[in-house]
Amino acid sequence: MNRPLFIAMDGPKGTGKTTLLEAVTQALRAGGRKVIRLCERKCDPARGDTMALVNQLARHPGAELELRVCERLAHSRAWITRHVLPRQPQDSIILIDRWYPSDAAFRRTLPFSQILQLNRQYDVQVPDLHIAVVTAPQVSWARAASRTRGLGSTVIHTLEEQAACTAAFTLAAQEHGWLLCHNDGPIDVAVAQIVAAVERVHSERYCIE
Repeated sequence: MNRPLFIAMDGPKGTGKTTLLEAVTQALRAGGRKVIRLCERKCDPARGDTMALVNQLARHPGAELELRVCERLAHSRAWITRHVLPRQPQDSIILIDRWYPSDAAFRRTLPFSQILQLNRQYDVQVPDLHIAVVTAPQVSWARAASRTRGLGSTVIHTLEEQAACTAAFTLAAQEHGWLLCHNDGPIDVAVAQIVAAVERVHSERYCIE
């Protein structure tokens, strides 16, 4: 392959993405794949400024400020596209925790189609595979409640909001053909689904190239 396979895992809070990402990484590595784990927020040099806007939006919600947040996030992803992704080994599989699909869950006033267009305008890397991780809202809410940090969200504060967030994200996944992974049950079931999809995309790209 002339560049790494780029795979994004996105979804609402509390759906078990971090645990699932670690399990998928281990499974792929056990199968002989070279896997690089990245996290959008840890790769973003302007994260502090962006989060200041996010916190401002939490206090004063509105379309204009939300657009500024989305523009900042798209700009940061474009920076990661230019400066981080090209430095990864060409024969690797990059798994990134959150990319632009997550905006389909957390943005309140802007349609996801507008956010997607923003990312395209900024030439943000399109993943070879989008993995949309969801659970029933009650499941993710209960999982978050069991953590010391809670849900850890600046935009979701009630179960009703979590349900709306999950519904919006699921709809976007269906509309855009992302791999929808229901992570309500045993983790090995979700891992097997994702690993099979990654291997399929890897094989298809290898055959094409």
